[in-house]
Amino acid sequence: MRYHVLACDYDETLATDGRVDDDTLAALERLVRTGRRPVLVTGREVGDLTADFPRLDLFDLVVAENGAVLYRPGEQETTSLAEAPPEALVERLRELGVEPLSVGSVIVATREPHGETVLGAIRDLGLEMQVIFNKGAVMVLPSGVNKASGLTAALAELGVSEHSTVGVGDAENDHAFLSLCECAVAVANALPAVRERCDLVTGNECGAGVVELIDRLVENDLDDVDVTRRHLLLGTTGEDDDKKEVRFPPYGTRMLIAGPSHSGKSTVTAALLERITKAGYRFCLIDPEGDYTEGIEGASVLGDVTSAPTEEEILQVLQDAGQSVVVNLLGVPIDDRPGFFQDFLPRLSALPARYGYPHWLVVDEAHHMMPDGFGLQSVELLREMGGLVLVTVHPDAVSEPVVQTLNAVVVVGDGPGGVLEAFAGAAGIDVPGGDLSDLPTGDLLFWRVEDEPIRVRLAPPEEERQRHRRKYAAGELGEESSFFFRGPENMLNLRAGNLTSFCRMAEGVDEGTWNYHLERGDYSRWLAGSVKDEELAAEVAEVEQSSGDAADETRRRVRELIEARYTAPAEPSGLV
Repeated sequence: MRYHVLACDYDETLATDGRVDDDTLAALERLVRTGRRPVLVTGREVGDLTADFPRLDLFDLVVAENGAVLYRPGEQETTSLAEAPPEALVERLRELGVEPLSVGSVIVATREPHGETVLGAIRDLGLEMQVIFNKGAVMVLPSGVNKASGLTAALAELGVSEHSTVGVGDAENDHAFLSLCECAVAVANALPAVRERCDLVTGNECGAGVVELIDRLVENDLDDVDVTRRHLLLGTTGEDDDKKEVRFPPYGTRMLIAGPSHSGKSTVTAALLERITKAGYRFCLIDPEGDYTEGIEGASVLGDVTSAPTEEEILQVLQDAGQSVVVNLLGVPIDDRPGFFQDFLPRLSALPARYGYPHWLVVDEAHHMMPDGFGLQSVELLREMGGLVLVTVHPDAVSEPVVQTLNAVVVVGDGPGGVLEAFAGAAGIDVPGGDLSDLPTGDLLFWRVEDEPIRVRLAPPEEERQRHRRKYAAGELGEESSFFFRGPENMLNLRAGNLTSFCRMAEGVDEGTWNYHLERGDYSRWLAGSVKDEELAAEVAEVEQSSGDAADETRRRVRELIEARYTAPAEPSGLV
């Protein structure tokens, strides 16, 4: 289930002339029986609302006073989410003859034509207050308080993400909370400006429109509504004068990222994780080889080389709607890692069913974690995840039933046709046509199985591994991850513990030593395996393969490639 919460405005959305009809009440009852959780979001005060609508028990929570108050119908408890209105403002408005004037726990409300009078009183008193206009109503609230801030508090209390929420409304003060919701719906009688900004407009007005929406939620979870404003950027296609963005849905995308070693899979994965995070989605990354030990912004890393994470630890962190997780399996014996993942998957897949998150499951080294024999029941659980990314260098070694669940492929590096053939063969579909030539660094082949493959220029991460750069440029990698200049006779033992010292030593070693490691491909192998930079490794591999070039020339080219991507602080030579 994608949508767990229906956030609904009251007046002229749920209600007509202040009253909710029997058909609308019956629809709300049907919605509750599906396990979904209705939340009422209104500008009204709680006392005024209960007088007109005695069935608040149908709602898990009520956001009242335009986001300033949270009411719990089950306990009949009210919590103010902001400070009470200044008495001086209330007195001034009464002195000015503002009528009607309603004072709630936080809100002060009147109607037009008193808008200018209210603004003047706020200005004269030097208050930090905001005025919200809504179909003739004039509402005064503390700055930053609106229906979106109130709904955010309600969702936090319910432990549900805004990305699992559908919102429906009709008027100016609904813009904020509708924008917050994953899917925004306007009833047919909504203001034109509201209808234009929503993902769906009902065919019916007011309560009948809400009934229509609830029926669609119950029937198919709004599977037929493509919320394009939420799509995530992959890259661009076409030339500069005709460049077009390539995007993909954040829900229902099940993607394979594949290609040879050092081809850029990690860069594509890092870019996608950054976009997932920036868009507010949460992920669980299964990291069997500890390639993400530095973590990803906004994510907790659980487990290390000495200790395996427990299922309870992972679930506890994931149940916080604001937290993504990297599950480091280095502490699990290598042969036991697939079993760990398969045993954990049922408990992991239960979270989206209950809370709606994590929104994405990302599995690195998928050929190892999901080999032939991966349980069919576990394969079905993969479909429970909103989004799925599998990363592998051996797509032909991933369980065929797993491959058959996928609907998109990203291929990087040389020989993309071979990857597509392996994928198509496992999925039981035809191999696509098109340009299947080798892909240069930064390019990829993107294939949605219902379309033809397209060549895409990856949009790189906006904050391209800044911590990664600092660590590998001037940090200390440790002996196991360092580069050793040993030479053809194994007479040397010069350790470069970071890229700065590597460049400095590269300038000083003799020509025979330099060429020995160059011809063996040691430099690109180290950059890919220890520095975790597949793009740089691919570029250096091209230098290694340029046989016949002088040592001075290949040293210069390798150094310049490193300098172009990394900056070390206060170094007199090497990296600048």
